[in-house]
Amino acid sequence: MGFTEFLAENFNEFLGYTGFVNASTGNIIMIIVGAILIYLAIKKDFEPLLLIPIGLGIIIGNIPFKADAGLEVGLYEDNSVLNIFYQGVRQGWYPPLVFLGIGAMTDFSALIANPKLVLIGAAAQFGIFGAYMVALGLGFEPNQAAGIAIIGGADGPTAIFLSSKLSPNLMGAIAVCAYSYMALVPLIQPPLMRMLTTKKERLIRMKPARQVSQTERILFPIIGLLLTTFIVPSGLPLLGMLFFGNLLKESGKTTRLAKTAGSALNDIIVMLLGLTVGCSTQASEFLTVNTLYIFIIGACSFMVATASGVLFVKVMNLFLPKDKKLNPLIGNAGVSAVPMSARISNNMGLEYDRHNFLLMHAMGPNVAGVIGSAVAAGALLGFLS
Repeated sequence: MGFTEFLAENFNEFLGYTGFVNASTGNIIMIIVGAILIYLAIKKDFEPLLLIPIGLGIIIGNIPFKADAGLEVGLYEDNSVLNIFYQGVRQGWYPPLVFLGIGAMTDFSALIANPKLVLIGAAAQFGIFGAYMVALGLGFEPNQAAGIAIIGGADGPTAIFLSSKLSPNLMGAIAVCAYSYMALVPLIQPPLMRMLTTKKERLIRMKPARQVSQTERILFPIIGLLLTTFIVPSGLPLLGMLFFGNLLKESGKTTRLAKTAGSALNDIIVMLLGLTVGCSTQASEFLTVNTLYIFIIGACSFMVATASGVLFVKVMNLFLPKDKKLNPLIGNAGVSAVPMSARISNNMGLEYDRHNFLLMHAMGPNVAGVIGSAVAAGALLGFLS
């Protein structure tokens, strides 16, 4: 074989390994989707901490390569680096660690001061069970329907945790759907809130919450852990870490640990979680009819959850004294998007009355939504595992 033939043969073999030869239309579509998410995160400021890792993960996960070459670079190839990182998603390691960070960053004082706000968080979970019935009606298996339905809680880590246990084959689509709708909270919720409330209701001013003692704040994670996990023991991985993080914060003796859990550790886990979730959207696995159904059901469940929270506050007001009525604008915060939904409640309240600050009131149902989504996930896991 001459030198020229040798070069030509090896060059042709090299070309067979390149992305230009192995690219499919699906790869190109998904790379464009990833680029759009990055654009929305940077240009429109749509939850950049979530969308930038997910967007770049989608691009990384759809770099085309020769599947049977044994390169060990793809997410679904055993022993590849991405596959090792992905075990944190598939085995359910990352979500409890995220809940640890949430607990360490969250102040439950608003909920402790006004315990009836937990009912709003519970009402917002109606979107989960409504979506579960719709998913069953569309032909999904019960386990798959549960993983899809949890999107309505607007809690990405919970959706990943539950789908990793019940419907791992749909986990990529469920995770991307859950985080996408969390990022789009500022677009989805305000129109529903305006549609379901009157101007008079939006102007309701709520009394300032009472001061909560340190003893109450310390007892809350202990009592909350016992109550929730005795009801749904299967929710222990999430609820245990949530209340553990909060106890680190409120004890006053482990400030350094609480700061680590709520900052450095949480940031590392969110980076790895977002990137690997994005990488799991390889076109061959992601671009299916089921993915389309998941996005439609997820959107509907999220809107139902928002509407349920707002309408439940209106029902509560029928039984409350005139001076203790709740502003229905805090009902949207019953979903688990902390603190995005609470900020939306506050911003809309200020839009109609620049002296009506609802943030602290909305944080009550918002943190109740975190607990409620974990309890709902535990219930579904207990019934279906």
